[in-house]
Amino acid sequence: MILPIVAYGTPVLRVVSKDITPDYPGLPKLIEDMWETMYASNGVGLAAPQINRDIRLFVVDSAQIFANQDEDEAGKYPDEPGIKQVFINAHVKALNGKEWAYNEGCLSIPKIREDVTRHEEVTLEYVDENFVPHTKTFNGITARVILHEYDHIEGKLFIDYLKPLKRKLLKGKLDDITKGKVKVDYKMVFAK
Repeated sequence: MILPIVAYGTPVLRVVSKDITPDYPGLPKLIEDMWETMYASNGVGLAAPQINRDIRLFVVDSAQIFANQDEDEAGKYPDEPGIKQVFINAHVKALNGKEWAYNEGCLSIPKIREDVTRHEEVTLEYVDENFVPHTKTFNGITARVILHEYDHIEGKLFIDYLKPLKRKLLKGKLDDITKGKVKVDYKMVFAK
């Protein structure tokens, strides 16, 4: 089932999400719905707060980025061919490598893209959909997508990394998103 994505201005996007247990109600169906919602919205990652759940759950499919890249991009990132993975109860253990800028967007903040600087590498502790624990290091584009989704479960958004002047210039567009004055080709719910 395709779920509506909550828009910028919705309080759940600013909440630090809670860890969950294996008996979380309807978890397998929720994960399935999140994949379906992400693909229907042309996303490469989706976090539970974006579908109005304050839990530490996100899905990432960076393999799509590599499958759709231009020929001149091939071999540019160390994480090729990417991953497709579920992350539950994720907690960052380390950030390493140089910081680098990349143009990011967000399904909850449609029609706005900005360069965001993030670390090259992230080490995460998390459990998968079967609650098997992992500690793993990710790099490249995959690390970036993970960090973007991780920010969602920490109540942060990519626009928080922008300089104050840039945020001020975006204020009108952000206000329009909050009020629902934006056209998207996927289901959204807006802050009241």
